[in-house]
Amino acid sequence: MNERTALVTGANKGIGKCIAQLLAAEGLTVYVGSRDPGRGQRAVEEIGAGARLLVLDVTDPAAVVQAAARMDRLDVLVNNAGISPSLAPPTDTGVEEYRRTYETNVFGVVAVTNAFLPALRRSPSPRIVNISSGTASLNWSTTPNPQFAPGSGAAAYRSSKAALNALTVLYAQTLAEDGFKVNALAPGLRATDLNPRAAAAGGDPAEAAQGALRLALLPDDGPTGGFFSWDGTPVPW
Repeated sequence: MNERTALVTGANKGIGKCIAQLLAAEGLTVYVGSRDPGRGQRAVEEIGAGARLLVLDVTDPAAVVQAAARMDRLDVLVNNAGISPSLAPPTDTGVEEYRRTYETNVFGVVAVTNAFLPALRRSPSPRIVNISSGTASLNWSTTPNPQFAPGSGAAAYRSSKAALNALTVLYAQTLAEDGFKVNALAPGLRATDLNPRAAAAGGDPAEAAQGALRLALLPDDGPTGGFFSWDGTPVPW
């Protein structure tokens, strides 16, 4: 066990849980962020040594601030919690779905990142990894690409992740002089319960988690403000 600590939001299942497992295997103390205490505790028990439960609803700013106040130092923050309520195109997506999606995928990331910045600043090598989506790439959404066929579905989810990409760049630029590395990951379509399309997919979440691990443990000469696929290749914005 080393002295490094990590927080993974939405880590009680799916890609987030796999990321927490990999970080714990590297010897970090990993806080498993989970809105549901029971599911979070089960994930902690399954991950084993190094895992700690942190009950955290990223859509509750006051609770996020309270959780952050209990943490003295944080080396790695993985903003993984995200939702995709439907696969509807923009013409069939109501404003409330956008609000709900952005509350978790965008505003939740801002709340968590800003609240935990003091703890991250106490790290000699702070790292922030934002779990985005290849479908958020405007380039890939308008041209042939290696991950998905361009289309107009999942408007709320995809636009929220595009906003997350913009925030990734802005945080990276703002925090660069403080030694932060802030990057976004396109994990690929994985067999999770994010939405029906993902649930039917055959992609292994653990494979995507390897990409997050790479960004979480970047050396000091590593990139910042980048968007990368799970295999380490750059994704166009």
